[in-house]
Amino acid sequence: MSQIILDIALWALPVILAITLHEAAHGYVARMFGDSTAYDLGRVTLNPLKHIDPVGTVLLPGAIVLMNAVTGVSFPPFGWAKPVPVNFGRLRHPKQDMLWVAAAGPASNFIQAVLWVLLASLLLPRLTDSSWGHTLAVLCRNGLMANLVLMLINLIPIPPLDGGRILVSLLPGRAAWQVSRVEPYGFFILIALLYSRVLDAPLQQAMDGVAHFIFIITGA
Repeated sequence: MSQIILDIALWALPVILAITLHEAAHGYVARMFGDSTAYDLGRVTLNPLKHIDPVGTVLLPGAIVLMNAVTGVSFPPFGWAKPVPVNFGRLRHPKQDMLWVAAAGPASNFIQAVLWVLLASLLLPRLTDSSWGHTLAVLCRNGLMANLVLMLINLIPIPPLDGGRILVSLLPGRAAWQVSRVEPYGFFILIALLYSRVLDAPLQQAMDGVAHFIFIITGA
């Protein structure tokens, strides 16, 4: 039982940070481009209580960690927070600026992944003979994996995921409108793709590739 509690604790910090900063980044960039909706509602904040969704931020990631501990599987937990409200009509150039608002979330996860790797490379060599070394190594690994999973899933080009909004921003008018019509069904499509496991191999390959790139640029 104590090991399960430790596993949950070592996932909780990076997962909550990944989700919180992801949502706050959307609101911050939206304000930069003219929409202060999220800022006015107090959602441009690092306070996780403002972003936590009971199911997506707590129950689902916790259930995945518990399942991993019981079955011995190592599947990175993922989830979601309460979406930051963005009024795209208030952006100075709605269609173009949508790209930057949408990309801000995944970008924040990439930056966090880099920081977790840097933290490990800076501190782990000093803790090789310490019992804290293993704990820090697991925490940093979890931080890297949580952010890569959240970033890559959100970049799937299905609205309302960030990748879908980026695609809508890049496509010409009629094609963009046709893709945007998928939004009411996007979440169900994502669940079906995850449940059928057709994304397992592509996501794993993408995670390995991005992680390798991060190790190169950080010298880790």
